[in-house]
Amino acid sequence: MEKRITKKEKATAIMEILEDLYPETPVPLDHTSPYTLLIAVLLSAQCTDERVNQVTPALFELADNPFDMAQQKVEDIKAIIRPCGLSPRKSKAIYDLSHILIDKYDGEVPQSFEALEELPGVGHKTASVVMSQAFGVPAFPVDTHIHRLAYRWTLSTGKNVDKTEKDLKRLFPRESWNKLHLQIIFFGREYCPARGHDVDSCPICSQYGRKNMKR
Repeated sequence: MEKRITKKEKATAIMEILEDLYPETPVPLDHTSPYTLLIAVLLSAQCTDERVNQVTPALFELADNPFDMAQQKVEDIKAIIRPCGLSPRKSKAIYDLSHILIDKYDGEVPQSFEALEELPGVGHKTASVVMSQAFGVPAFPVDTHIHRLAYRWTLSTGKNVDKTEKDLKRLFPRESWNKLHLQIIFFGREYCPARGHDVDSCPICSQYGRKNMKR
């Protein structure tokens, strides 16, 4: 039976476990600037970080800034990023957003959620990753790992990622969000997979998880 504690108490306990396991949280996507991070995050949609990191060296050798990227052909971009999937859509988004950054922002990546989310191929999650990891602005990007684990740990109902994000922001201190979202991702990959998950050996689910999960 799950321990009878409040969600706030559970969130605090989970945060302590994650801090003990992952005191350091390197950004999983290789990048050298806000622009290259933006492109890497865009490419990571429905693709693993590992695959993105295999593809971006060739892409960034071709162009690692919007001025150079805007000079490329969409077909050439598409050929490089094809292993990431959705290459027709992603290549056009990369080309188009590079032109927008030049025309509207002097080639700089804007430092606001609203401006980022107006860019082609950039949704709320991508904007949140860029704001948190490139500019240090508190954000809680919710990917499939975080959405799934928040449900398993009964921190959220799991109805949708927007609801999960709001629930987690209420439970965890604002100053912890940027590091915590990476810690949860790392934990999900190492201890809490979607399939073949051993609840009893999981450092968090064994104590605070939803038993007999179907998700």
